Amino acid sequence: DLVESGGRLVQPGSSLSLSCVASGEGFGQYHMGWFRQAPGKEREFVASISWSGVRIDYADSVKGRFTTSRDNSKNTVRLQMNGLKPEDTAVYYCAASGSVAPDTRVNQYIYWGQGTQVTVSS
Repeated sequence: DLVESGGRLVQPGSSLSLSCVASGEGFGQYHMGWFRQAPGKEREFVASISWSGVRIDYADSVKGRFTTSRDNSKNTVRLQMNGLKPEDTAVYYCAASGSVAPDTRVNQYIYWGQGTQVTVSS
């Protein structure tokens, strides 16, 4: 299981940190991804991190503002979000990929959390 936490209502320009904790064995073997889904829109890629943490990719819309990291000893992956904008409002999901490399595509991820709501509004 993957469980996200940290989502809440914040003002534009604020920072927020999301966490995703995995239960069970093998967390360190999976590439992890963050996705988000706004009302009426498709789920979209936000960031991915390889099992080792060496390779990290971001969507252009969050590059320079968001940072992802992982701690395999704690089965945890984090998403630090700075400079939040109203358009960042969405349900944020973490997911684990069974692919040989980190991927931006939703269908390459086999395990998903339940999501955590992030709302950016004044």
